[in-house]
Amino acid sequence: MSRSITLRLILAFLLVGITVVALASGITYWQTVREFRQFTYDAARDRFVADVTFYYQTHGSWDGVLTYYEQRSAVRTPFNSGPGLPPGNGGPGPQRLSFALADPEGRVVIPAGDMAVGSTVARTALEQGTAVTVNNQLVGTVLLAGSMPALGGLEQRYLNSTNLALLYAALGASAVALALGIVLARALTRPIRALTVAIRAMAHGELKQNVQVRSKDEIGELAAAFNQMSADLDRLLKARRQMTADIAHDLRNPLTVIGGYVESMQDGVLKPTPERLDAIQAEVQHLQKLVEDLRTLSQADAGELILNRETVPVAGLLERAAQSYRPLAEKQGVTLLIEAEDGLPDIQADPERMVRVLGNLLSNALRYTPAEGRITLRARATKPGCVMLSVVDNGLGIPAEALPYIFDRLYRGDPARSRSDESGLGLAIARSIVEAHGGSIAAESTPGAGTTITIRLPA
Repeated sequence: MSRSITLRLILAFLLVGITVVALASGITYWQTVREFRQFTYDAARDRFVADVTFYYQTHGSWDGVLTYYEQRSAVRTPFNSGPGLPPGNGGPGPQRLSFALADPEGRVVIPAGDMAVGSTVARTALEQGTAVTVNNQLVGTVLLAGSMPALGGLEQRYLNSTNLALLYAALGASAVALALGIVLARALTRPIRALTVAIRAMAHGELKQNVQVRSKDEIGELAAAFNQMSADLDRLLKARRQMTADIAHDLRNPLTVIGGYVESMQDGVLKPTPERLDAIQAEVQHLQKLVEDLRTLSQADAGELILNRETVPVAGLLERAAQSYRPLAEKQGVTLLIEAEDGLPDIQADPERMVRVLGNLLSNALRYTPAEGRITLRARATKPGCVMLSVVDNGLGIPAEALPYIFDRLYRGDPARSRSDESGLGLAIARSIVEAHGGSIAAESTPGAGTTITIRLPA
């Protein structure tokens, strides 16, 4: 494919070069012929005008001018005749010019062509002729009879030389256009060939590809976009693989516990006491929660996350989320506060899903906020049509290297502190729900000083 493009570009450059040279040659030839013919006409006309003007100055009228001019024409030779003068008008040759002369009243005094002696020339024709003046007084008009002359031998030889030079120039220009076409076509298609090789490698499973960005034009932008796409695909593939491994791990632990209890009870090693049945039930609930989280994420990925939107007061939303976690906060010795500005606009949201988002954020904050710590739910209007919700704690904080990944699926910033009931999907679900509402979520944290999770929603 790249070879086809290269060949097409080379042929395009060559065709453009040949077209330009041919056009320039044609215009040059046409203009040269035109100028030669105009020169021949001007020279013949000026000689004729000079002759008849001299006659009028000598005789004071046009009487006898025809006899005089016939005698003068009879003694002209090719050597002393002016260019373009015909027999009877000043020179030999079948393609020579013929001029007629009319007096001020328009009567023909020297005939030529279809203009006979004594005939009257129309005013419009006189206006197109060349005036003959003596002492600034119009005494006659010279009129062209016939067409512009053909070129003579000298002029034709000059044109032949010009055409030969143009031919050499065309051949040289074509060779230069071909050489430039080859160089430029290869330069233009080199990135395309590199992209083709990289795409074929990706088709064989090698997603991490990087092509060199050689320019800042559209092809350079294409190469940069391809590199970004390749990096994203590679990162997503690794994340999917890690997610699959993590899900398998999260499923294996509770299934192992459940299977161990059930097998021991079947063998009679353990009795089905209420405590053991409660442990099995807890593991089943953990599995159900994990499956529900995965289902929510799959719906968000497919754009099928259903939102039951309604008008929701922001302060009431915060209070509802806080009520669910206030007992746990008191048990851990953590103060849970709500700070909401007065006059906040309502939002159009699914209250159940937004409570789940805030619940996930509060759960994370309680997990890493020590006793006597503080968690604050805040709400304020930022700009027209926008409300910002924040969950602020003064807990352990998040390391800087982990902060960009906390909303990734199954990401655990500190696996050593991860509990068995953590799925690692809470923040990923929170981001999916917020984005489904047309909002955004971000995190700021200082290790040892606390974390702030900010949600921006349209009012």
